Formats: sequence, structure tokens, C-alpha cells
Amino acid sequence: MKSRHAALLRLGVTLALLATLAWQLNTGEIVARLGALSPLWVVAGIALSLPQVMISAWRWRLTAHHVGVALPWPCALREYYLATFLNQILPGGVMGDATRAWRHGSHTDAGQRGAAIRAVVIERASGQIALVLVALVTLAAAAPLREAIVAGLGSAHLSWAWAIAAAALLVLIAVASLWRRRLGKALARLGQDLRQALLGSHVWPRQLLSSLLVVATYVAVFVCAARALELPRSLDVLLPLIPPLLLAMAIPLSVAGWGLREGAAALIWPLAGLPAQEGVTLSITYGLLILLGSLPGALVLARDHWTERRRADATPRAAVASDREIG
Repeated sequence: MKSRHAALLRLGVTLALLATLAWQLNTGEIVARLGALSPLWVVAGIALSLPQVMISAWRWRLTAHHVGVALPWPCALREYYLATFLNQILPGGVMGDATRAWRHGSHTDAGQRGAAIRAVVIERASGQIALVLVALVTLAAAAPLREAIVAGLGSAHLSWAWAIAAAALLVLIAVASLWRRRLGKALARLGQDLRQALLGSHVWPRQLLSSLLVVATYVAVFVCAARALELPRSLDVLLPLIPPLLLAMAIPLSVAGWGLREGAAALIWPLAGLPAQEGVTLSITYGLLILLGSLPGALVLARDHWTERRRADATPRAAVASDREIG
């Protein structure tokens, strides 16, 4: 019941944010732009999902290996595609990863299931760390945008946002203190696996490089989306604007980042002296390309469903045949 309420809340957040943007912007123009996308750049953006998932699956295998869990390459690729697709259609943006961890753990020994879950957590953390680093570097290199963001954060009309953020932090600290004893053992084991699979001197360069390559594919999809829309923006203008949108997507409060990503674009584009509608249209195009690129995961889901149905149908037939032999 709690998970259902959480899913409904995230769906509500997504719809509310998108409705607010639709009310503020010219939706007719956005739809017209989306209907005139360049097919060549759309195909290029979708095709980038292949190296994106392949590198991510390789990173997952690397992480699993260093926490002591076997993960064959075909399984890693198949499960990562499935997780990517589920992340696109289920609220929160992390349900696919949770499913990936559960499915991997269910195919390992009972004593390794916790390690399989931690491998997914660490693999995702590796990607988020790289994304934050890229965001900081691009922001540092874009002085006008950096100054505009600092000025915006210091304005009086954002005081309530700071107050809400501080209250949320206090709540998190309180919850952590209440559960620290219960989580102490699990966190200790996670810390050990972090040292082995992410922070160790023999593994962190490979983790960082693979995660940076994954971030590069996400940025490249954004560039393809901009070219599909025929936006008159050079790379030096676009590149600093993209990482904040990717960070907004990582917040698990909506469905696949929808609404949060577009809301972030509506805030960031004007800071760079660009129209908010352009940023929102680009963000929507990116979301559609990512969704289309994840569709091989739907084939994995359909195949698994078909396999389960055949197995369920075969069980009664086997039971009937056994009864006949006994009779």
C-alpha cells in the first residue's frame, strides 16, 4: 500500500509539473516543433542507446566482480536494457534498477543476494558521481551561466526554497539517527564494498572512465535532440546547460524525470539568456529519444512473460501425464 501511494505521488508530481509548464508555455508550438523533427538526428539519438547500455552493463559487471558476484555478459546486457525500460515507465526512475538487483540476486546463492543489491547501488553511485563532476566542470567553465545561477540562488524570492531544503535535511538526519542501529551493519558492509568496487586504486580509474563515457552518451543524445529540432545553438552554449537537466532527472520524485527535467530547463534557459520554451522543447525531445532507445527492454520483458506463460502451461500437462502413468 505504501509503495502504491509513493507511485501515485510521483505520478501526481509529474502531471502537476507538466501541467504547470503547459499552462505557462505555448504547447501548440511545442507540439508543432516535435512533429517536424529531423528523422536522421532522431535515429542517431536512438542509436546512442546501444553504446550507452553496453558501457553501463560493462560497469555493472566490473562492480559485481569486485563484490564477489558472478554476472555473465549476456545477462548483464539483457538485464540492463530491461532496467532502462522499466525506469522509463515506472514512477521514481529507480524501479528498473531495483528490479535488476532483485533479479540478479535471485539467480545467485542466498549468501550473495545482499552483494548483488550492493553492486547495483555502487554502480549507480558511480554514474551519479561522474555526472556531478561533469556538471561542476561545465559550470566552472561557463562564467556567465555560473554568475546568473549564483545571483538567482541569492535572490530573496528563493528564501522559501532554502527553508524547505533545510527542513528536508533535518528530517533526513532525524530518520538516519533513528535507524542507525538497524542500518549500521548494512552500511558497514556497503562501505567495505565501496572500497573494493569503486574507491580502490585498482578500480576507480575504470569506474570513472566508464561513467564519464556514459555521461557523454547522454550529452550526445541531447545534442542530437537539439539538431533534430534545428536549434541555432553552438556546442559551447548547449554543453553547460545539459548536466543540470540530467541531475534533475536523477531526483526520484517523478516518472523517468518527466516534469523535473522540463522544469529545470524552464529555469536554466532564461539564466543563459535563452527562451524557456526552447529548453522545455529540447528536454521533451530528449525524453522521447531516451524512451525509444529503451524499447529493446520491452522485448526482454515480453520474452520473459512468454517464457513464464509457457512454463505455467507446461506444468498442468506434465501433472496430467504423470497421473496417467500412475493410473
